[in-house]
Amino acid sequence: MQFVQPIRDPEILADIKYHLKDTNYRNYIMVMIGINTGLRISDILKLRVRDVVGTHIVIKELKTGKTKRILITGDLKRELQEHIRDKPGIEFLIKSREGHNRAITPSMAYKIMRSIAEEFALKEIGCHSLRKTFGYFFYKQYNDIALLMRLFNHSSEKVTLRYIGVEQDTMDVHLKRFKV
Repeated sequence: MQFVQPIRDPEILADIKYHLKDTNYRNYIMVMIGINTGLRISDILKLRVRDVVGTHIVIKELKTGKTKRILITGDLKRELQEHIRDKPGIEFLIKSREGHNRAITPSMAYKIMRSIAEEFALKEIGCHSLRKTFGYFFYKQYNDIALLMRLFNHSSEKVTLRYIGVEQDTMDVHLKRFKV
């Protein structure tokens, strides 16, 4: 299994969003949900229109079986409203073009993320990069590792720092300045 990284550069992230919004709105919504909620791709793909009409997304996580309640940010709410306009509540948000009202598969989500990585010359990118990107920017904005640890249901702050790539960033910075 490949270890993936968050997308750390805010300019590249903005370029990705702009590109996807212009070329494939469904894929744009998938990325926006991932980077604004920190949900795993398995939980994103099971979301339906009815799950995002209120102020919060309330789901039972597939991996943990725990119920999770996530506030829908203002930016995400605006984009979701555009995406769900005139759609029935039962429709999947990240709908496959094949068949009647089926979500895309995790392997298709991975192909989408790989094509984004290729388009923007990113390495070590996969579906989990969305969740890690949320965590990385949340930590950079609030510097609250304890809260992020709880959001991710991690067992320790150290696990969370390693998970979002901050530990690697710190090592890289120190090694850049290191001289013998």
